[in-house]
Amino acid sequence: MSNTEDTKTRGTTVLAVRRDGTLAVAGDGQVSIGEIVFKNRASKVRRMYDDRVLTGYSGAAADALALFERLEGKLDEFSGNLPRACHELAKQWRTDKVLRQLQALLIVGDKENLLLISGTGDLLVPDDDVIGIGSGGPYAQAAALALLTHTDMSAEQVAEEAVKIASTLCIYTNDQIVVEVLS
Repeated sequence: MSNTEDTKTRGTTVLAVRRDGTLAVAGDGQVSIGEIVFKNRASKVRRMYDDRVLTGYSGAAADALALFERLEGKLDEFSGNLPRACHELAKQWRTDKVLRQLQALLIVGDKENLLLISGTGDLLVPDDDVIGIGSGGPYAQAAALALLTHTDMSAEQVAEEAVKIASTLCIYTNDQIVVEVLS
């Protein structure tokens, strides 16, 4: 294994769930470098645009934060029109030589929209109002879909419980969960 593989920052779980007009975005707190848990209480979710947009990320934190700054600029430019701002960010991320190097996935949502943005130009809207990203994302997404189908839990409860379930399966995910909610 090379030195770059030994020090690679890995893993996370971020999940967005929409139910009954409420959007919840939950993220675990673990940051791993190689085989070492470096931090247990990192926050991978945040509010932006006067608390009208929730975001979460997986990948390199500095890259995601740089993208969040650009997204805020796009939200200002397009008067809070989230789909338009995300479309312009995805386009810029894919075509700009510097931005193209950024390694992150973003979940972005407001009261009406839920989107996944990637550096490959993807701008996706989920069918089921659930998006999971990071190493534990598929586990959390599957758990959330089951909870939404078989319980009356709120979006916040589903998001938190699904990330907890993912933390029991994914070694790069812990149960120190931050949840942000928009109602």
